[in-house]
Amino acid sequence: MDDSALVKLAQEGSPEAFSTLVEKYQSKVFSMAIGFVRDRETADDLSQEIFLKTYLALPKFKFRSEFGTWLYRISLNHIRDFLRKKKRLNEVSMEVVGELPVLDESGEAREREKIEQARKNLLHRALEALPSKFRTVLTLRDIQGLPYEEIVRILDVSPGTVDSRLHRARKMLRKKLAPVLSGEGGCYDLP
Repeated sequence: MDDSALVKLAQEGSPEAFSTLVEKYQSKVFSMAIGFVRDRETADDLSQEIFLKTYLALPKFKFRSEFGTWLYRISLNHIRDFLRKKKRLNEVSMEVVGELPVLDESGEAREREKIEQARKNLLHRALEALPSKFRTVLTLRDIQGLPYEEIVRILDVSPGTVDSRLHRARKMLRKKLAPVLSGEGGCYDLP
């Protein structure tokens, strides 16, 4: 059954239909949340709140867009509201990250895991330091893997704006990461 049919059934009061929609989109909503907040518990809470908000707003859904696009827009707005309420800093000093550990010649798996975790932390802190409109488009495209057309609909901007913001976001992220990563033997390009 397609999303439109499930939404119609859910609007008519079918809990099974809404449950099917939740199952279909649960991992995508959670991935979006964790991409922004970087905390599993918080992302789980946000996902539940997003689906509750979606359920309550379902009678207002008019089928002007796809259900998935509408859900992503609700998700993005809810996550932004959460971040605003938490007064997350828009800029994070790269000095907070500190030095990355150097892999010793023995190449132990534990040491590699520490380095990988340090790289992930570095990337997430640098991502958090980007202005919201650039962080959002980078998260939707490079972390969530959404196609440009979907991002255009979610953000309600032109394709050129998405392309421009994505290009600038990647450039700003590389610039923030370059000084730290250059000590490891070079700058790593983002996909």
